[in-house]
Amino acid sequence: MLGYYSKLSSEVYDLDKYIGLSFGDVEFYSDRLASCTGNILEPGVGTGRILIPLLEKGLKVDGFDVSEEMLKICRNNCEKRGLKPKLFKGKMESFSLDAEYEAIIIPTGTFLLLHKREDSIKALKNFFSHLSNGGMLIVDIFLQTEVSTNKISTRKWESKSGGMITLEDKIVEVDHVNQYTVSHNRYEKWDNGKLIQTELERFPLRWYGIEEFKMILEQIGFEDIIISADYKYGQYPTDPTQVITFEAIVKK
Repeated sequence: MLGYYSKLSSEVYDLDKYIGLSFGDVEFYSDRLASCTGNILEPGVGTGRILIPLLEKGLKVDGFDVSEEMLKICRNNCEKRGLKPKLFKGKMESFSLDAEYEAIIIPTGTFLLLHKREDSIKALKNFFSHLSNGGMLIVDIFLQTEVSTNKISTRKWESKSGGMITLEDKIVEVDHVNQYTVSHNRYEKWDNGKLIQTELERFPLRWYGIEEFKMILEQIGFEDIIISADYKYGQYPTDPTQVITFEAIVKK
């Protein structure tokens, strides 16, 4: 059984998407949430790259993740900055809280990790039920432009301990009917030329059409849906490589 956001992949995530890095998303989410006075929830919070700058702006943000390793790094990143958000382990499709949120945010394509359609629908319905009247869902997706199998790519990072971490990944499965790919990732940690740790990861990603995802949101009951490309509010996508953000409102 291949792992999923285990120790090495979480360490790489923290190195590659470090606190303070923005793709335009930190500013975009900060702006869209600026008027929020109630609680905000970030499912798939990861290591806190979005969470922390929002907290530092005075917003009230809770977060959860399926990966205990990611949460461990996120808690440490928060503690170093004197921040104490509510963080817990949970799944998008099944978390259950006795609370309603003014906004729920899922940046950076994290929602696409729910590669089974039934899980993604359950998650969106779950978000809807956890949002207050007038509450806002903001979610990023990206289009699948690479669907060739067995094409290997490699990357490397210098770890904080001074060693090296390498990643070799390749798409091993493409399901055109159900709209998802599966990649196999191999992480290796090296110290003075010696391999000291190996981690294998099965990494599925779903894809959607832009209007398809809007229709799904509408069918669940979301209204006033705004589509933005590359964090330019209200600008409809014109290129398949753009990040696509959906903002939708709950009216109960």
